[in-house]
Amino acid sequence: MRRIDVLGIGLGVFLAGGLAYLGFQSAGFDSVTAGIWSQVLLVGGLVGWLLTYLFRAVNGDMTFHQQVEDYKTAVLQKRLEELTPEELAKIQAEIDAENEAEKLKAQD
Repeated sequence: MRRIDVLGIGLGVFLAGGLAYLGFQSAGFDSVTAGIWSQVLLVGGLVGWLLTYLFRAVNGDMTFHQQVEDYKTAVLQKRLEELTPEELAKIQAEIDAENEAEKLKAQD
């Protein structure tokens, strides 16, 4: 996220709080009650955003995690493309041998 995005979001939240305050005042609340309820809305929004952030962080759905996974996949794909057919056959034989060994262990 760029700095201008952060400043824009901060300004937007500030304006949303002011608009909520004015909305509550126009709905008939006195200034203290309107201030309290606009703060309740802002804090509720903050807590809601925090919960979604924590949910994404715990589940690994963050942009950084996805970028790392994409990079790892791209590196492995490039290495696979650079292998000769003989090397590919050798790796496939090793994988098959490991799978057979696992099957034999599972049967025991």
